[in-house]
Order: sequence, then C-alpha cells, then structure tokens
Amino acid sequence: MSQTGSLMGFVHRRRRGAELFLLVLALAVGIGAYAAVGLGVEGTVPADLVGYGGWLTALIVAAHVTVRIVAPYADPVLLPLVAALNGLGLAILRRLDLTYEAIGNDDHTFARQQLTWMTLGVVLFIATLFLLRDHRSLQRLTYTSGLTAIVLLLLPFVPVIGVPINGANIWIRVAGFSFQPGEVAKVLLVVAFSGYLVLHRDALALAGRRVVFIDLPRGRDLGPILAMFGVSMMILVAQNDLGSSLLFFGLFLAMLYVATERPGWLVVGGLLFAAGALAAYTFVPNVQNRFNFWLHPMDYYEETPGSGQLVEAMFGMGWGGLIGRGLGNGFPERVPFAYSDFIVSTIGEELGLTAVMAIVLCYGLIVERALRIALISRDGFGKLMAVGLGSIVALQVFVVIGGVTGLIPLTGLTTPFLSYGGSSLVANWVVIALLLRISDQARRPTPRLDPVDDAGADSETTQVVKLK
Repeated sequence: MSQTGSLMGFVHRRRRGAELFLLVLALAVGIGAYAAVGLGVEGTVPADLVGYGGWLTALIVAAHVTVRIVAPYADPVLLPLVAALNGLGLAILRRLDLTYEAIGNDDHTFARQQLTWMTLGVVLFIATLFLLRDHRSLQRLTYTSGLTAIVLLLLPFVPVIGVPINGANIWIRVAGFSFQPGEVAKVLLVVAFSGYLVLHRDALALAGRRVVFIDLPRGRDLGPILAMFGVSMMILVAQNDLGSSLLFFGLFLAMLYVATERPGWLVVGGLLFAAGALAAYTFVPNVQNRFNFWLHPMDYYEETPGSGQLVEAMFGMGWGGLIGRGLGNGFPERVPFAYSDFIVSTIGEELGLTAVMAIVLCYGLIVERALRIALISRDGFGKLMAVGLGSIVALQVFVVIGGVTGLIPLTGLTTPFLSYGGSSLVANWVVIALLLRISDQARRPTPRLDPVDDAGADSETTQVVKLK
C-alpha cells in the first residue's frame, strides 16, 4: 500500500475509534439518566436496568459496527450525538411513566413503546446504509420521491385510515397503529428538492429586477416557490397543522437559497410567509388562538382552549432554574403532552437550564456536521441533500423549543430523538443514515491517477528507429 493509502486507512480507523469512545459516553448519559430516574422517583435502582442497558447498548453497537463496515469514512460525531439524545429521551419518558402510574393512569408506557420504535429506527438505519451504497442513485428518483411525498401528505384525508388527533389531520391508523406520513414525506421531499434544484438552479439563479441592493428573481422563475407556498398553505388550512406547514416551506426556501446563492429568494419567501401568516391569523381560528396564547398567555390561562399548557411549562422551567429540581422532584404531569410536544419543559424543570442548553448544543452540532458534510461533498446533489437534511433538524428544533419557551407561537412538532413518537423517531434515524452515507462518500480518498510503472509487465516497448 502506498504512503497516501496507509495514511487514509489510519485516519479512518482513528475516526471510528473516536466514534466508539463518544458512543461509550453517550451510553453513559442514557443509562445513567435511566438509573437516576429510578433513584429519584422510587428511591432505588430500576430492576430492569441491566436488561434495558443491555438492549440499548446492543442497538448502538449494532449501528456502530454497521458504520464501521459499510461507511468507514463517515462522520464520527453524528451517531454519538443521536445516541445521547435518544437515550436521554427514553429516560425522561420513563420518568413520566412512573408519575402517571403513581396518579393511577396505568395506560401510559411511553418508554417501552419508544424503545420499540427506536429498535425499528436502528434497523432501518442499518438497512439504509447497507442497501444505499451511493447516495447519487437517489437522484434518479427525483420526481418519484416528490409524487410519493404528495400522496403521503394526502393520506390523512382518506376516510378509512385518516384519523384527526388533537385537532390536526396529519395521522393515519392502520392495523391499530397510528402513523404520521408527513414524517416520511419530509425525507422524500429533500430528495425531490435536491434533484430538482440540481437541474434547474442555473435558471433560478438568474437575477431579475434590483431593489435596494438585492437582485430579486425573475418573474418567470417564481413558479416553484409559489407552488411550494401553495402546498404549505394547503397543509395549514386543510390539516390544521402550523408546524408541518412551516417545516416544508422553510425547508424548500433554505435549499433554494443554498442552490442559487441569491438573497432575493429569501426576500420573496419572507414576504410570502408574512402574507400567509397574516391570512392564516385572519381566517384560521386555530392559528389565531395560537398567536393570542403566545402574545397574552396569562389572559387565556383558565380558558378552554387556552394557554394553560404553555403557562404551566413556563412555570415549571422557571421553578427548575439553572440546575433543576432533580429527576423525580418536579411536577411535569401538570403540563399536558409533556411526553411529546413539551418534553423540553420537563427537562428544564428537573434538570434545569443547563441541561436545556446542552441539548440545544447537541442539536447545533448535528446541524453543523450536516453543513460540514455539504461543504466537503463532491457533487451538487449530495450538497443539497445534506443541507436539506440538516435543515429538517434545525427547523424542527427551532419551532419546538421556540414554542415551548415562548419565543414563537406553538406549532405542534416533536423534538427529534427526545419526544415520544414512533414515526418521527424512525424517520429521523433514516435522516442520520443518509447524512452518514453522504459523509462517507465525500471523505473517501479519490482514485489515484498516477502513472503505473509497467516496466515488468508483458507489454510491447516502443523502439526508436533512426533513419539515415
């Protein structure tokens, strides 16, 4: 092996060793938090700690071995970050299960169900890495992915399987299981947007009229963003889901800006969003309520529907302070849906602002690694896919934590890897698998183009004949 090949082999082996070390720390966070929940709530170490810790370790080790085998050059930080967040989320869900059992509500087994969904997510993570050896093959499925995503978004309107839950028409129920098809649609939309923008970004990058030092896009090129804006408004009005509408439109706008490098698209997108928000506030009662609860939470504290959920979450986080009350010493059951939309408020109450900041930092690192992958990717399709997948995480975290802390109106999305929700957890594990695949492809050493010494090969030599 040449010196360059030996160096690259050494580098990628060190990368996997660093990943393994970080995974040990991530497992210590997840299993340690699970043990701390038992000590804080019941005063003793959980009886199933060995079984739980063994199963969680087996899942993470299986994911690590898969990356080591089929994606040896992949980013070493993403998997440990996800493992830490998922493990902490399971511990918080177990803490909520014990609280609900104590008050006589034995129907909640969120931690056990979430571990089952995590198992399925890791299986799909492994399958994605094994079956998808080159992310560029997805570019052939650009329009198929877009069409499939639209079909998935329309499934909740089918009378037989569509089921409205908590006022939002974003769920389907099949064989007794509830599933949110929009979680799969967001991944397919990243593939569709990436393939479309790679082909048409030159035309979309052309500047039109210049207004206040900003080159606005040409009128003839406004079709894609208007179409995506229409889809987002349809989701908002028909499905009564503000969070998904913000996610899909923000995702497309971020990818469009990166593909064209034109700030004018951000101006157009911002104006369309402002107009859509104003129209939704005027004509959609649910959106109007959320804005009112956000602006004047104490005025609607005791009303139904009201801002009781938001106010209780803010009370809990304020009581938790900087370092929290300790696991088992808070009252997270006072917050409705503390296991899904408001799991961050539970963490803020019992682990404090310090833990919330650490979680935000973990999400920031995931987004940073996704953007780093986009920078080093050698193909345009991979660059846009990495940006889109990173934008999914960034947008979800912003709108969820921003809503819980009162920064923006509540949207109804789940916190990736922390909140209870099978469809979200499974889809996000696939997102990480795709990022690792793009990273592995980008970091692989390029084929050597040095001339080969074939002095000893069976080849004809060129003879020079001197003519007199």
